Amino acid sequence: MSWHLLKMAVGIDSVAHLARVQKARRDERRARGERPVTLHFTRNFPRRAAQVLDGGSMYWIIHGEIVARQAIIALETRRRGDGRKRCAIGLAAKIIRTEPISHRALQGWRYLGANDAPPDLAAAPPRAKGADRLPDGLARELRELGLL
Repeated sequence: MSWHLLKMAVGIDSVAHLARVQKARRDERRARGERPVTLHFTRNFPRRAAQVLDGGSMYWIIHGEIVARQAIIALETRRRGDGRKRCAIGLAAKIIRTEPISHRALQGWRYLGANDAPPDLAAAPPRAKGADRLPDGLARELRELGLL
């Protein structure tokens, strides 16, 4: 059974903003002559690395909701400039929107079981026509009001 990771997207306003930030970081790596991959760095290495690499995804919490995921393609130990270890999580460039699910804030990352992961929007039950084109903030407010 695969496990997923759940992480707060700190300083990120929307899924589109997450995509822009990650693209800018890939472009910076390319400019330095490095491979233009999407990496996210954390302090701790997952103990369930084999299960995470077996089909796991990074689920992103933005403004109190799980709203997107990216496939995890690599886990590597890297050293910081001061010699301390950290985990580099390699992510697929494609960001997949999920059915928004409320979630409290958390520090670091947490494991997310496959049964607890929200479905992708494409696989979710049909929603109101055009609801997927609403700005994230407006869609969140409408869901809170029970209108969406």
